[in-house]
Amino acid sequence: MVERRDRSVRNLEDALRDRLRQPGVVGFTGAPGTGKSTLVDGLVAHLRAEQTSVAVLATDPNSPFTGGAILGDRIRMQRHALDAGVFIRSMGARGHLGGLSLATRESIRLLGAFGFDEVIVETVGVGQSELEVASVADTTVVVLTPNLGDGIQMIKAGILEIADIFVVNKSDLDGHARVVTELRSMLNLAGPGASLRGGSGPSWKPPIVATVASRQEGVAEVWNAVLAHRRHLQESGLAGKLAAQRMKDETADVAAELARERARRALDEDPTLAGRLLDEGLPYRTAEEILRRGPIMGSER
Repeated sequence: MVERRDRSVRNLEDALRDRLRQPGVVGFTGAPGTGKSTLVDGLVAHLRAEQTSVAVLATDPNSPFTGGAILGDRIRMQRHALDAGVFIRSMGARGHLGGLSLATRESIRLLGAFGFDEVIVETVGVGQSELEVASVADTTVVVLTPNLGDGIQMIKAGILEIADIFVVNKSDLDGHARVVTELRSMLNLAGPGASLRGGSGPSWKPPIVATVASRQEGVAEVWNAVLAHRRHLQESGLAGKLAAQRMKDETADVAAELARERARRALDEDPTLAGRLLDEGLPYRTAEEILRRGPIMGSER
């Protein structure tokens, strides 16, 4: 219901109002082939050993023909399929800028109401379109591997700005020490508080954790780094500020979505308006007229 933007989700959230709570949210991002899904799978196993319930929202590429998600992450995490304390959902990015489904924020809130302690958000890849994960997660983990490419590309992708924790996966391969050295050099050049994202503050320096996710090596250390970052957010007072900013961002996104619905409906249902738009070629003027028409037509949200 959330993914297809069903308006009845509002009624569901209203009914669950007394149970709504924000679970812990960790975002994982990194280039394809870095082993994000294997690392997340290992982290799920680690959390379940601690009796912690966990949900995984993995945003997959969509089929250009059916609109469906590839479901690759659910294939990799089959060992958790019968565990009632684990929920795994592959959500199609649907071309949304940021690589995250529009429904991600609502899904996180509902998963909290359904009793999940932790939510892991895994994005399709990394790059300018993936930076939105930092606005959704409390802690953002960037996964790298040896021989990934020029370190300058990481700076271009904005990784230093969004990463709260760096993980060098497949650290049993040659070249892992070079990746760690490059990361440390870039963080030192960036100065204190390299991971700001509006966010983590000058006293937090992203740790670098080496893992071999396929052998469960370093997974516990990754989770310990996540917990350390959460303590930092609480002690610095930034946790509340980030939560408030997330609510503002979500409200703005919902408003934009409703305005887009109104505009499309108005242009489809008002031939005069659509004709004038085509004749004048002035989208701004037409958009302002649509927004002046009062409450959003037919909206129940």
